[in-house]
Amino acid sequence: MPPVIILCGGKGTRLREVTELLPKPMVQIGEQPIVWHIMKSYAAFGVRRFILCLGYKREAFVDYFINYHVRTADATITLGHEPNIHFYGNCAEADWEVTLAGTGLDTMTGGRVFRASKYLDSCDDDFFLTYGDGVADVDLNALYRQHLKAKGLLTITAVHPEARFGELVLDGNMVCGFEEKPAQAGGYVNGGYMVVKRMFIEKYLHDDSSLILEREPMSRCAAEGQMKVFRHNGFWQCMDNQREYVLLNSMWNSGNAPWTKHWK
Repeated sequence: MPPVIILCGGKGTRLREVTELLPKPMVQIGEQPIVWHIMKSYAAFGVRRFILCLGYKREAFVDYFINYHVRTADATITLGHEPNIHFYGNCAEADWEVTLAGTGLDTMTGGRVFRASKYLDSCDDDFFLTYGDGVADVDLNALYRQHLKAKGLLTITAVHPEARFGELVLDGNMVCGFEEKPAQAGGYVNGGYMVVKRMFIEKYLHDDSSLILEREPMSRCAAEGQMKVFRHNGFWQCMDNQREYVLLNSMWNSGNAPWTKHWK
């Protein structure tokens, strides 16, 4: 499976209650940050290389991954001038390769992807791309197969966001009913979990800190018929505010976390 680039550099201002101390992808669901949950979902399908686009509070990611084994395993530490650490048990993520790519404090998403792309291997004709704040039970094998078959430069996963408000049932200009907060909104949005051909970078991106991936690059790609869609009608949830932070943690704590569907 190709590697995944995860956008982790934003400030998460709508989750300010938590992100004053941590970047949003490092905000925890249970005992692990949401970016770990995202990485576990990719690892369940055989992805082993992760490239994290860092910016805001970069040091939080460095500390977490450098000390990952110490955080997750029992250990005996010998102190002194020649300290030594003995770990007990195996690390389930021992074969993960995580690249911490500094892409600028205020760089927008397009610039971050361009700067992180230098860490792709020469043989990586395709790569996954997603955001560091959304979990889902997307079938990544099916997504990747469809991307290869469609032969576009970009395949996005379209999801139904959770409906936040009640919906009016209309007949022309007449309101004939009111549906009280359906489980999902009617339309689709880009839920991340994208697959990108390397040529997309060469054609649409450049080293510009103000370049927003979701604007000109994606618009041009769509206008030229190179953007394809993978419809996902299963679980998807971002963590964009305090309410969603509480929701995801309550799911995890109850033992009913739908995004773990494919985990082994």
